[in-house]
Amino acid sequence: MNIEQARSNMIEQQIRTWDVLDQQVLELLLVVKREAFVPPAFRGLTFADTEIPLPCGQSMLLPKFEARFLQEAAVKKHENVLEIGAGSGYMAALLAYRARHVTTVEIEPELAAMARQNLASNGVINVDVAEGDGANGWGDQDAQYDVIVLSGSVPVLPDAFLKQIKIGGRILAVVGQAPAMAARIVTRVSEVGYHTETLFETSIKPLRNAVNPNHFRF
Repeated sequence: MNIEQARSNMIEQQIRTWDVLDQQVLELLLVVKREAFVPPAFRGLTFADTEIPLPCGQSMLLPKFEARFLQEAAVKKHENVLEIGAGSGYMAALLAYRARHVTTVEIEPELAAMARQNLASNGVINVDVAEGDGANGWGDQDAQYDVIVLSGSVPVLPDAFLKQIKIGGRILAVVGQAPAMAARIVTRVSEVGYHTETLFETSIKPLRNAVNPNHFRF
């Protein structure tokens, strides 16, 4: 396989056609080598339009999904990012190239170790991989971030994330239950105000321990 040709085909045939037109994002996909974050047994699928299996029953998101989230997040060099669901570390690496610092949280110890190794092997030094359950926020409740990315779906967006985003900050999340899920960007516009925009319909694996909404019984 001609790796660079396959990478170019992925960008032109999958990612551009999914409304990812930010040139900086497209160039970043050339810089951060996706194949370095794919388990060796599945390297042949690196640039395919498919989720790639990871240990613990998890998977890497579609390339076009990763690129679209990266574009919509519009991370700036001074910003701090929280990602929930490190996986292989690839999304954290993409975010790190645009951010001041990334904290990525992974509930599976095996995946946390994989992400740390992959990030270190590829010289990404402004990412901390934390092991734990981040499905309902992370760290001190007063901790705030400029961007929060959920790399797994949630039935509803927990209030904890709304409180942990700074004014002007953005939350990228897939909200809903299969098969009806939607990718959304939530922007905090004031102390109490949020603006929500639906980006596209999709379906991805849920975050483990994601909080289900209360069901009213009459």
